[in-house]
Amino acid sequence: MTHPVEITFSEIAADKLAGHEGRVAVIVSPGGRLPAGLPRAARAAARRALDSKAGQALKPGASLELAYPVGMSADALQLVMLPPRASVADARKAGAGIGAKLGKSHVLVHAGGHRRANEIALGIALRGYDFSVYQTDAGKEDNGGEADDAAETGKPRVTFMARDPEALAKSAKDAAAVAEGVFFTRDLVSEPANVLTTSDFADRLKAMEEIGLTVEVLEEDELAKLGMRALLAVGRGSETPSKVVVMRWNGGGDEAPLALVGKGVVFDTGGISIKPAAGMEDMTMDMGGAGVVAGVMRTLALRGAKANVVGLVGLVENMPDGRAQRPGDIVRSMKGDTIEVINTDAEGRLVLADVLWYAQTRFEPKAVIDLATLTGAVIVALGHDNAGVLSNDDRLANDILASAKAEGEGAWRLPLGPSYDKLIKSRLADMKNSGGRAAGTITAAQFLQRFIRKEQAWAHIDIAGVTLPASAPEMAPKGASGWGVMTLDRLVRNKYEAK
Repeated sequence: MTHPVEITFSEIAADKLAGHEGRVAVIVSPGGRLPAGLPRAARAAARRALDSKAGQALKPGASLELAYPVGMSADALQLVMLPPRASVADARKAGAGIGAKLGKSHVLVHAGGHRRANEIALGIALRGYDFSVYQTDAGKEDNGGEADDAAETGKPRVTFMARDPEALAKSAKDAAAVAEGVFFTRDLVSEPANVLTTSDFADRLKAMEEIGLTVEVLEEDELAKLGMRALLAVGRGSETPSKVVVMRWNGGGDEAPLALVGKGVVFDTGGISIKPAAGMEDMTMDMGGAGVVAGVMRTLALRGAKANVVGLVGLVENMPDGRAQRPGDIVRSMKGDTIEVINTDAEGRLVLADVLWYAQTRFEPKAVIDLATLTGAVIVALGHDNAGVLSNDDRLANDILASAKAEGEGAWRLPLGPSYDKLIKSRLADMKNSGGRAAGTITAAQFLQRFIRKEQAWAHIDIAGVTLPASAPEMAPKGASGWGVMTLDRLVRNKYEAK
């Protein structure tokens, strides 16, 4: 998997600034002094740049750059504006500005004694993501036979100078676990479907037993015995077998767990109700919900969370075939309810219906949260800036929204209500799997709510718009965002961990 950039923390050594080969980034404050150690010519150029119109217009977290600064061995001197009392968001933005310019070089960051240094480091890690495993020449540059360690390995590295590096390294440990989880999610979403089959996905999750998770893979024969007919119906047209993977982290004693459930459609053609060809290549991301659940579980294990959390993902592929389910089919869920399949492209809710029921009946969780790239309607409603949150429990919904806000991940609550149930009423079965275009995100959640037991706290998060946004978000390059790992880790930390 892709790992975050290696960041080492060291004491401030002013004499290293002039001779560093690679890039140098310096955290500066409005009207503040430049650090000691900058050569006279470079200092003068930096002060002139900061005093210029462009420098005076720099907002917190933004930066400007001097190429090949006089008197320094560096390729570039990056001046990063960050007030002493900057917010967490601005500090991460500052780090992201450094992370976006990592390239393959060795970057020296002079953070001084900034109180948000750990957040700057997290921003560097998150923005420094690079999924280039399928680019044959990635990282191969002609360095004339001379290169530092970073260039030789094709990987960047960061030396982070701070006033108290030991304390900073300790505080950054949990952030490193978060970055690992985000990267794991981004990798899963980025992989093509000919690589990330259901079997490969399950193998990657099973491998997390090495970091302390308990992982169980349920195969098709076991799913059939359990009665997961709705889930199995989705994968009938595929050569790759459907699976459910259960990941458990038990760090909270005998407490009932929080259950996280993810939709894992490794590729979605729409089935017999086939999608238009244009843009279908992006349907490799239809396992985004399962990817987030996997990333959260990885983070919890790596940081040793004092909580009990179970992550369940339904892994299927939705393909057209002679054995594929058809519009008009009626399937019976694990719960026992019957579902008329109106549209085979509304398949994610069939997968979630069975996994949600299984999660509740087996684990008796405190709360259930499912994540899914479920509807295009959520993109119409909220664009690519916010995930849609729908819940039967105000406290749980508010906790999710507060966690998302704290981590800078957009989320917005949408309503549920009995009046929407009539849109999924079936003439032949207990319900139908599609209510049409009107209120599409809400009717999908109303469908899922049919598989939530009475008094069970539950929230559904539709991440269709934020999983693979149209443009690069602030903390990631263009591509998979990893949205949700930080939000759910924050939720576990604040509301489910033993204090």
